[in-house]
Amino acid sequence: MAVNPLQHLMPTCSGARAAAAGTAFGAEPAEDPRSGTLRVNEIFHSIQGESTWAGEPCVFVRLTGCPLRCTYCDTEYAFREGDAMTVGQAVDRVLGFACPLVELTGGEPLAQKRAFDLMRLLCDAGLTVLVETSGAVDISPCDPRAIRILDLKTPGSGECARNRWANLADLRPADEVKFVVTDRADYEWARGVIAERGLATMVREGRLRAILLSPAWAQAAGREVAGTPGLEPRALAEWILADRLAVRLQVQAHKVIWDPGMRGV
Repeated sequence: MAVNPLQHLMPTCSGARAAAAGTAFGAEPAEDPRSGTLRVNEIFHSIQGESTWAGEPCVFVRLTGCPLRCTYCDTEYAFREGDAMTVGQAVDRVLGFACPLVELTGGEPLAQKRAFDLMRLLCDAGLTVLVETSGAVDISPCDPRAIRILDLKTPGSGECARNRWANLADLRPADEVKFVVTDRADYEWARGVIAERGLATMVREGRLRAILLSPAWAQAAGREVAGTPGLEPRALAEWILADRLAVRLQVQAHKVIWDPGMRGV
């Protein structure tokens, strides 16, 4: 019987089946994104206290770790505390609350690469996914269905130099930009950034959902956080009104409802 000279190049039956299944012959099957591991500080159901989504019931997934040390940070415990959990386990925990709104927060959630798998799977499940992120990490890998709330760091945060300005070019119509204001100098800095970067124009043209200015709450010094005396909301409100600034004043509603130092809210 004649031998096909190309026989050694033809796939075996198992190779043909793999090719038919869309897997390259000889390659490892693609990793299931649910199997990746995250370090999770806490997952809880509460009232959204910030952004234009304030007041709505929301599930929060707080991931462990943050490269920044803002003076007003109120989640220092999330810098290091947390337990390993697969992405699939985190998704299942979130879905168990039967709540259509979820937020990834931290710490800095985008410091963990598996956070991108988590947000994609939550979007696939039909949830509205918010991502609370500092201005220091690249937001472009986020799922296009996710809503980013970009926290630009003011000088009073102590981390202003860490802002990644390239993130502004990646903002989408549903996204929001936030400034936490510790004093008058921070307010003037934020006002300047809003003008220089054209953020108010972006909101008017529908290329950005909102600009948020939030007064810093008083925060005691911690092991890794310098602390801040905070800013009275009334002072910030009066500055905004005097300047006719096209922004949204926000006060962290969860700190009004519950004790400001309470976890899991």
